[in-house]
Amino acid sequence: MKILILNGPNLNLLGKREPTIYGNTSFEAYFEQLQREFPAVELDYFQSNSEGILIDKLHEVGFTYSGIVFNAGAYTHTSIALGDAIAAIDTPVIEVHISNTHAREEFRHTSKLAAHCQGVILGFGLKSYALALHAFQD
Repeated sequence: MKILILNGPNLNLLGKREPTIYGNTSFEAYFEQLQREFPAVELDYFQSNSEGILIDKLHEVGFTYSGIVFNAGAYTHTSIALGDAIAAIDTPVIEVHISNTHAREEFRHTSKLAAHCQGVILGFGLKSYALALHAFQD
């Protein structure tokens, strides 16, 4: 099983950015923990702050990987293009968020991606990624 974890804008700052919301752990450190926790899964990780690069990555892996765990950051609430890219590929996508977006600003309550995803997991901190990986294994 080969799964891509795909992170969008500002998630490269995890561990530094707003630790009261996002915690103190970098994603790179957490990714190493996920690799230990899921040894039977071939995990790849990619992050970009650019919408077009995220679309290109979805197109690149969207017909060959077993799954994609995608935290699109703020693009979740604005990007019809990312939603269209998810709809265009065969690989199932699970949308994840570290924070509970429904407990935050009003504009974060709507996802342009969710309708095209297998499911959505949010509000469990970094553990949201592990929950998505468990869902792909079931």
